[in-house]
Amino acid sequence: MSDHVTKRQEQAKVLRIFRKVHRVTGALLFVFFFVVAVTGLLLGWKKNSNGLLLAKSYKGSSTLSKDWLSVDSLTQQAVYYLKQSDSSLSTHIDRIDFRPEKGMVKFLFTDHFTAVQIDAATGALLHIEKRRADYIEKIHDGSLVDHYLNIPSGTFKLIYTTIMGLALLLFTITGFWLWYGPKRMRANK
Repeated sequence: MSDHVTKRQEQAKVLRIFRKVHRVTGALLFVFFFVVAVTGLLLGWKKNSNGLLLAKSYKGSSTLSKDWLSVDSLTQQAVYYLKQSDSSLSTHIDRIDFRPEKGMVKFLFTDHFTAVQIDAATGALLHIEKRRADYIEKIHDGSLVDHYLNIPSGTFKLIYTTIMGLALLLFTITGFWLWYGPKRMRANK
């Protein structure tokens, strides 16, 4: 009988420890989990946001690459349109996305969240967009801190995602035990 009581006391002690770890971790990371949850929801809905989070990809005049302007000409046009829209923005290009099925080229810039879509054949401006989804993604994964503080190699993002991932794993384990532990104790009564 005393062996059964001791085992039950040990199980109760483990439950109390798990409850405390779960509660303290939750209290410390509440704001971060809230931000991850909200930004995750927004990112999940970005393609269905009617252009609010993710701009539509416009169509150019030709999908035949033989009709397209050179990359250099397209780049010059994109930089020109960006400067026309806001001369204070950096023209340092992060990447160029070719959309052959749309006959369009999208230019994304390094230091801000503006993109320029231009017709690949004529170089005409199709759309200038604010890349809200990219901004939300950087909030979601913590890389916004790296972006604004110029931290190299995504160091903050790596630390942040490691902490959040380990915390979520810890929550899963302790949460399961907080659910299963009492059931187990009742079954052993």
